[in-house]
Amino acid sequence: MSSGDILTIIIMVCLVILSGYFSATETAFSTMNRTRLRTLADKGDRRAERVLALAENYDRLLSTILVGNNIVNLSLSSVATVFFIRLIGDGGATLSTVIVTVMVLIFGEVSPKSLAKESPEKFARFSAPFIRILMVLLTPVNLLFSLWRRLLSKVFKVPEERGITSDEFITFIDAVEEGGEIDSDESELLRSAVEFNEQEAEDILTPRVDIVGVSEDTSKEEIARKFTDTGYSRLPVYRDSLDNIIGILHQKDFYDGPRVTDKPIADIMKMPVYVTPSMKIRYILKLLQKTKSHIAVVTDEYGGTLGIVTMEDILEELVGEIWDEHDEVIEEFTRVDEDTYKIKCSADLDEMFELFELPENPDTDSITVSGWVMEQLGHIPIEGDRFEYENLDVTVTSVDNQRVLEIIVRVNQPEPDGDGKDE
Repeated sequence: MSSGDILTIIIMVCLVILSGYFSATETAFSTMNRTRLRTLADKGDRRAERVLALAENYDRLLSTILVGNNIVNLSLSSVATVFFIRLIGDGGATLSTVIVTVMVLIFGEVSPKSLAKESPEKFARFSAPFIRILMVLLTPVNLLFSLWRRLLSKVFKVPEERGITSDEFITFIDAVEEGGEIDSDESELLRSAVEFNEQEAEDILTPRVDIVGVSEDTSKEEIARKFTDTGYSRLPVYRDSLDNIIGILHQKDFYDGPRVTDKPIADIMKMPVYVTPSMKIRYILKLLQKTKSHIAVVTDEYGGTLGIVTMEDILEELVGEIWDEHDEVIEEFTRVDEDTYKIKCSADLDEMFELFELPENPDTDSITVSGWVMEQLGHIPIEGDRFEYENLDVTVTSVDNQRVLEIIVRVNQPEPDGDGKDE
């Protein structure tokens, strides 16, 4: 073998290595974790800073990689064809095609991409200096490709880049949780934060019938008893009825040291904050912070009171249930036996459907089990009312003031067939 043949083989090996470099660089930059690189950059890692700078102009980076990879592969094919024709004659072209294809697939594509995917940040930091030089050298070519891309965008009317949707972000959170990068608590917090933006006052309010308030004419002895019995630190003050809430009375203003204040209730209560049922709770939170209030009164279309939303209600949508020493622990779902459950009708309907593994019902407008039961019955429920839904047998067991308080749900098991097996 002549020295020229040896030089040709060395050139082909170098071209295969360059092909692998470009393939691995493309994979590294497309799969790297930018958060990790930012952390390294903040600690003074100059290469991490270069990688992030290159990634900011990803289109130009990708053009450089593709142009470089194609130049290398075409050069390899040409050199190999000339070499094998000179070596074995006319059959060299076919042999060259087979050998180059196998070499590029194994050493120029599959292997380098697999290795780069295992540690993309490390390889991106390694490849950054060289690819940065190539980007400068191939600036005219990248400019032409940039103009061509804009032309294609106009011709085919490619939509502008859009942000990630809530559903896509939740899917991303699920994927990250499955990958073990965050635990279930962190995943739940992120999911709550996404859903938080879409929730409205009517989704979390305490309904009017559950509001504990005092009339403006209530005696101070009765108000003191209400504070003691409920454990609440704030009570709505109404005129004539709860449909006309005129203020919020704070416990710390009601007491002057150990004694009840001598000031009139009208002088110490705060003006209430009024909101609509459709107002997003993120805006209600900002409004409560701005007015230094803890309770917002939700009014209906007729000006009456639909319910109230507290600062605690809003925060619980983000971080989960917040318990204090005055809260009574209420089990909304109690298992009576293997197939029977006692359910409080203030429970969330979605939670009940999830408990019994039922599909969501798109036809219901109800949020609570109570509203769903009334929808199913079609009238004001009374104790003993019964209906069936899917595989559930539902019986109303407690009613108060035309409101369902509790139901018993029995899960109907499938009947066995004649062979003693479930159908």
